[in-house]
Amino acid sequence: MLNYVIRRLLFLLPVLFFVSVLIFGLSHLAPGDPALIMVGGKQTSPEVLENIREKYHLNEPIWKQYIYWLGDALHGNLGESFKQKQPVWDMIVERLPLTLQLVIMSTCITLLFAVPFGIAAAVKKNTWVDYVMSLFALAGVSSPIFFTGVLAVLLFSYKLDLLPAFGTGDNFIENLKYMFLPSLALGINMIALSSRITRSGMIEVLQTNYIQTAIAKGIPKRTIIFKHALRNALIPLLTVTGLQVGFLMVGTVLVEYTFGIGGLGSLIVHGVQSSDYPVVQGTTLFMVVVFLLINLLVDVLYAVIDPRIRYS
Repeated sequence: MLNYVIRRLLFLLPVLFFVSVLIFGLSHLAPGDPALIMVGGKQTSPEVLENIREKYHLNEPIWKQYIYWLGDALHGNLGESFKQKQPVWDMIVERLPLTLQLVIMSTCITLLFAVPFGIAAAVKKNTWVDYVMSLFALAGVSSPIFFTGVLAVLLFSYKLDLLPAFGTGDNFIENLKYMFLPSLALGINMIALSSRITRSGMIEVLQTNYIQTAIAKGIPKRTIIFKHALRNALIPLLTVTGLQVGFLMVGTVLVEYTFGIGGLGSLIVHGVQSSDYPVVQGTTLFMVVVFLLINLLVDVLYAVIDPRIRYS
């Protein structure tokens, strides 16, 4: 197992290199002079602008700028915000808890609804329960995040007046109330897809010989479903959930901006709007690293759920 993890980590190095080149190159395609951005667009002498360009290597060819940036990133230095004059890493650490809370809540909401829905649809295959679950899954997968968010705000905030529509609370507990709507908007798509994966996995497992043998022995149906069938059906669900948790990190960009949450997603949006290259580059690279590590963790968890899976 340890050798497998080491090999996977080594495999991530060329992937990260390619992604870093892509992030750096795309961010520098945006119009605007970084030196002018740093002085706030004010009237400044050419000498001052030239000094800024020299200090931050902005007068160097772009490939040299990339080497400087990559070298700093490898030492944990993601640069300094042009606008905030603050290290990008500190800005990420400051906003990361809100994004993590949003992603974790979305994942919990997904599993809380998707697993029971999938089990019910599989056990009641080809009945009205299965058809209703299928209709919900189709609607959920087809709904964009921003559309789901608008509907959630209209229903729970303006119509029922149950939950706040925008912003965050002053502490962790109060944040749970503020985070429910954005977490729901972010998780609806996951609920729909994960419930279908659970349904397919359960149907396949329930048709296996050992399950049929358990039924013939008179083992209670509840025991068969939750003790024997569900564990094996969770493997494909784990795959999808792991991938979707990574995609949730990306989905937070739209949700956080829509609901006024000051997490990593809104940090990227504001960085793009103000042409703050270090913020966009550093935050995007950080989220890519998290995404890749989550995928690695999912592969390792396979062996925990199913002892038959072994890595050499």
